[in-house]
Amino acid sequence: MRGHLLWLMVGLSFLGSLLITLAWFTLDNKNVDPHRRHLQPKGSCKNCWEDKNKVINVCSQTWKKEGKHQKSSKVEAQPPEIKTAPQVSASCKDCRKKIKKLLEFYVQDWKKDERDSRELRSQLSGRCNGSEKAIVTQTNTPLGTKLVYDGEKKRTHEVNQETFSTFPNENPFSNKTWHTCSVVGNSGIMANSSCGKSIDSSQFVIRCNLPPLLDRYEKDVGVKTNLVTANPSILWEKYGALMGRRSMFVEKLCQYDNSLLLLPAFSFSKSTAISIRALYTIEDFGSPIQPVFLNPVYLQSMALFWRPHGLKAPRLSTGFMMVSLALELCENVNLYGFWPFSVHPYNFTDLTNHYYDDKKPNVNIHFMPEEFKLLVKLHSQGVLRMHLGDCKPESFSKQKENH
Repeated sequence: MRGHLLWLMVGLSFLGSLLITLAWFTLDNKNVDPHRRHLQPKGSCKNCWEDKNKVINVCSQTWKKEGKHQKSSKVEAQPPEIKTAPQVSASCKDCRKKIKKLLEFYVQDWKKDERDSRELRSQLSGRCNGSEKAIVTQTNTPLGTKLVYDGEKKRTHEVNQETFSTFPNENPFSNKTWHTCSVVGNSGIMANSSCGKSIDSSQFVIRCNLPPLLDRYEKDVGVKTNLVTANPSILWEKYGALMGRRSMFVEKLCQYDNSLLLLPAFSFSKSTAISIRALYTIEDFGSPIQPVFLNPVYLQSMALFWRPHGLKAPRLSTGFMMVSLALELCENVNLYGFWPFSVHPYNFTDLTNHYYDDKKPNVNIHFMPEEFKLLVKLHSQGVLRMHLGDCKPESFSKQKENH
């Protein structure tokens, strides 16, 4: 009797061990090391996005069901408060003359100069070659390459197998030219501008630093996005460097659909790890957005190109980098939201720094007024078109006819 009881206990113990092993095996498969993931080929995520949403609710059910124009389940920052009767800024006495002098070169009745536009595009293509070098790829950055950080010239990053596997095979801009492009800055001048339709009518739309597009912003800034940049400082400040819960970051990206997400992974040494974590996060959650890394070689050649034109700041702003890229890839370039002053150019009323908040720029790194002078000059030369103030319905109609 005792023998049978002993064998029964041994059998139950063995069965329990098997069940525990099976449970651990199942859990382990659900937590695969993200550093072993590989980039997904373009277009492969269309089905996996729907499949993963059955387990992980990346975007809200309202978003997935109704489309990108609906609000996210996460609360975006509210638009700056709009005064019913804005007052002329009392702090603008010293800046009026400066603004008026700058705007002497701003031509409202703008006309494109085909020759100057083609010449500048040709020069940029020859010296910077953004169509092949703007993005780090496995083609232009082989295994073992030592990348020099463009913001820290004395530091390098040697491309190992793990880093190499995060690069796409080729540049998404290769052999491509768009007829119309809009580069959208985030200046407070965009508030109440009604430029959304005009922006969305462009074939290719570039946005900077993950700006909010929903919750009453659509009318002024539009929703269409083909490329959006993300400064690593945003990932540190808003998303805890992606070291904890990451779903809020992924849901933020939903508003940009399957656009390119441009990360400056090799501008500063501290940006590399967090940029790669952003890429792994996007892959792990099955987001359709396509993360890519800015090429420091391209940024260095861009800085050298614009230096003779008066831009001698330690580093160009993200907005100007995107303008330079657009001038090379696009036949017609429109700028919105590029205004570096705290007052409106026409009525001198107060403006917030961004259309969604009033966080000030780092003036020690970017000399934005100097960049703005050059942009105004390019506008006056008919190379690009800068939109200041409100967008009129007739201007949208004219731009649409030119497509």
